[in-house]
Amino acid sequence: MTKLAASKFLVCLMMCALAGCASKNDHPPADESVDMSATDGKQPDLIPVIAALHDQMHSWEGTRYQWGGTQLTGVDCSGFVWRTLKDRFNIPMDRVTTRELIAMGRPVDKTHLQPGDLVFFRIKHELHVGFYDTDQQFLHASVSQGVMRSSLNNPYWKSVYLEARRLPREQNSQISFNYKNKV
Repeated sequence: MTKLAASKFLVCLMMCALAGCASKNDHPPADESVDMSATDGKQPDLIPVIAALHDQMHSWEGTRYQWGGTQLTGVDCSGFVWRTLKDRFNIPMDRVTTRELIAMGRPVDKTHLQPGDLVFFRIKHELHVGFYDTDQQFLHASVSQGVMRSSLNNPYWKSVYLEARRLPREQNSQISFNYKNKV
């Protein structure tokens, strides 16, 4: 091998080594990975979840708060979550309280929220629950304004945020789009 050919080979070998070092790793670190256990290692398609949440919000927005309520005439926070799980995600379950909801699923770090995750707050020693939507927004039944969308970045919601939980069946459930208001 000539000296020129050897130097070209060496330069080519160094370029390959540098290219290998600079390649992008498509796998997130373990602590940032998305829950993919129910989707055979594939990232879940969250578009149907978002669409179902927005459809439910469209149907229920402005419904007044009524403690223990589960109807369009009045609903509380756990009633709104229960009706959404039942009506949109077709998860068969009896009426649940916020205390029962906070014991379901698995905890999710606030930095890894996905649409459909349940977000919990502690307000004056009581629990409050809603659905994480997108862009730091969540859907819930507010005592003062009824069913609405709020921001997790709001100083009040930041100060009372407790935790988030992911229900495993929600992302793989049969999603319904109900264009008529259910009562």
